[in-house]
Amino acid sequence: MFSKNKPRPNAVEARHIERLAELLCVVCDAEGVEIHEFEQGQWFTAVPLCPMCHRGADGWHGTRQRWNLRKMDMLKAINETYRRLA
Repeated sequence: MFSKNKPRPNAVEARHIERLAELLCVVCDAEGVEIHEFEQGQWFTAVPLCPMCHRGADGWHGTRQRWNLRKMDMLKAINETYRRLA
């Protein structure tokens, strides 16, 4: 889903987003991911997250307990995403 408050991704960013969408959740390896930007519009530091690890009560936008249990933080998530893309 794209916000009306920021520019749409350009062609290169859109292809990167498509590649991210093909990956499993970077936290729990679940399928059916959403793309999370830690900073709006910074697509090259975005990561694939399942709905629970993204928007769930224990996900990034909640208590982050799912992240903490797996010893995952923002930098580790970005690093793992790039490892999987390589």
